[in-house]
Amino acid sequence: MNRLIALLFLPLFFLQAEDLYHYRKHRVNIKALSATKFELTDVNHRNPHIVDLSGKDFFVVSVREPGSDGEVYAVDRDGTIWWHGKISSGAGGGKLVKENGKLVPVGGHETSNNIFKVLAKRRFHMSKTHPDPSGVDNMDFEIQFTPDGQALHLGNTAAMSHGCIHVGRQDIGPLFKWAKVGMPVVVMRGHYGQFLVKEVKQFQEDLREYDAERGIKRTY
Repeated sequence: MNRLIALLFLPLFFLQAEDLYHYRKHRVNIKALSATKFELTDVNHRNPHIVDLSGKDFFVVSVREPGSDGEVYAVDRDGTIWWHGKISSGAGGGKLVKENGKLVPVGGHETSNNIFKVLAKRRFHMSKTHPDPSGVDNMDFEIQFTPDGQALHLGNTAAMSHGCIHVGRQDIGPLFKWAKVGMPVVVMRGHYGQFLVKEVKQFQEDLREYDAERGIKRTY
């Protein structure tokens, strides 16, 4: 309910409430099969192929849209999700239309769906397309992952964006320091948090086994 109220009163884009909840289709669809393995399909969810990121450090962004987590996850090369935090992503209202035989996004500010790579890191940065009138940098701790400027960066997680991923102050610093140019960035619709839950449960089971072997009594 709180998220719905926040969306209905967003002043940034002057969109109708129904536009905010209307999100366009994407040329690439992604489904998480495990913490490191992803199935990619086309706009019609056909022609699947698998991408396995085992052995790599990478980000997963499950955008803030209905049916997704609204979280960013940092996954280590051994498949451990070592950090996660709340985010906001691009506002809805767009469509995917065919122009000259190609599917082109029109309208809206939806964050792109795909497996990208970190293109650049900038500690201090001002958006070129949406500069702040006050002159204050509005994309600090920028981790850019698309050529048109979509990035993870410090931002208000209570407000939708023009396509970037807003990350809170408590999370963006560690993620920025960890990020490397060339690192994969998975941006997806759907849920990824189940793998974090599974990881926590496994840790708890391992801890109980450890304590039992050593006669340690602990309240879990």
